[in-house]
Amino acid sequence: MPEMPACFSRIPVPALRKPSTSKRHFRLTGGGLRLPRLPSATLPWLLPLALFVLWQASSLLTLLPAVVLPSPAEVVKAFIELTASGELARHVGASITRVGQGFLVGAVAGIGLGLLMGMSRPMEELIHPTFRAFCQVPTMAWLPLLMMMFGIGEALKLIIIVKSTLVPMCINTFSGIRAIPEAYFEVARVCRLTRLALLTRLILPATIPPVFSGMRQGLAHAWVSLIGVELLASTVGIGYLMNWGRLVFQLDLVFVGIVVIGVIGLAMDSGMRVLERRLGVWRQAAVIDIA
Repeated sequence: MPEMPACFSRIPVPALRKPSTSKRHFRLTGGGLRLPRLPSATLPWLLPLALFVLWQASSLLTLLPAVVLPSPAEVVKAFIELTASGELARHVGASITRVGQGFLVGAVAGIGLGLLMGMSRPMEELIHPTFRAFCQVPTMAWLPLLMMMFGIGEALKLIIIVKSTLVPMCINTFSGIRAIPEAYFEVARVCRLTRLALLTRLILPATIPPVFSGMRQGLAHAWVSLIGVELLASTVGIGYLMNWGRLVFQLDLVFVGIVVIGVIGLAMDSGMRVLERRLGVWRQAAVIDIA
């Protein structure tokens, strides 16, 4: 075996550094720094409770004038008065009715348009570029034009809600169809499924997750857009109630509206989650049947 040249023996070999065992380094998993364990039902309430405490402390310390930041007690009092008089129910009922009607129309139109583009390449090439340009225009940007055309009546709110719902519903339905593996369509062709059977036994079950994602997004967008329209052009609704409170410097009404909007929005999203889980059983059965 040849000997190593003498010049190589003078090259210092760097020593391998051992991993540091200093206690200054915290491990992200294992025995590192941990938060105290709390029941899972308690965790969602921690942040709202912290915000409430901060709100109450700010009110007691008068960090802001009472006209700008009413105390929680004043907001609760305003909520009780609005509930007892039936005024809150009237405004909430008007807003929920508008959202329900507009969301139903927008969801059906969005799913239909998404199916049309997803199942037909020529229709995709015809519609998709214009639809993408339509999506880039914010919903509220249409408001001045629509107010000139339809006034501030119910038609204006319905159109805004339909547009807010249609866009995410169509995008998610179209993307869901395009994400179906090609092997599934091969099996459908081998089984000689009709167009109706292909739609009900493959496409609809396979697109339930993205469709419900679009429904949740569309419902949230519709709810937010409706409140924005009611703030600007309405005579009844939660947004109108909040705007009225601003005009008469009764910001306790504004806070009542904020809380009601958040609670109703959370309830609608939770309802969509429950419905999605229940329909997921049908989706699995249908896809397994195809496979």
